[in-house]
Amino acid sequence: ASLLFAAPHAFAQGREMNIGDQPGYIPDDEEVSPEFKRTAVFFRTTEAPGTIIISTSERFLYLVQGNGRALRYGIGVGREGFQWQGLQKISRKQEWPDWTPPPEMIARQPYLPRFMAGGPGNPMGARALYLGATVYRIHGTNQPQTIGSAVSSGCFRLVNADVTDLYDRIPVGTKVIIRQRPEI
Repeated sequence: ASLLFAAPHAFAQGREMNIGDQPGYIPDDEEVSPEFKRTAVFFRTTEAPGTIIISTSERFLYLVQGNGRALRYGIGVGREGFQWQGLQKISRKQEWPDWTPPPEMIARQPYLPRFMAGGPGNPMGARALYLGATVYRIHGTNQPQTIGSAVSSGCFRLVNADVTDLYDRIPVGTKVIIRQRPEI
């Protein structure tokens, strides 16, 4: 029966890796591919400074700065079937969050722990920004090699240094726009 769940991911191509969360794993370093490093970029938008715009297809999160600029962070996104779009607000912020996988995640991955205290080996990483009343978050990761790929259950992950930087820049109530495709 477990093969039925694993098979679709076994045939994934390109950056669609099936690494999954590894509770307890502590990475040696947080290096990401150069294209996914945090950087200031030109960015056209009518959204107000301080707005977060997530582009799942591009694998980037943008923090609008105003004057045609944004901070761009490389992210990992939901795997096929777990991508979504919409408008949310940051409802809560947490440093070194505990991880309690939701029941639907445990149903898919029964080997996961039911609870894991926050810390370096926690799959939620150094910070979590909760998206409205959803089960989804913008959070750190103990799997920095997954930045730029689609492996999560719908959350958006950044390396710990980047999620800490973002966490320090935005307040609870920040507007978050999640887009599947780039705007033309």
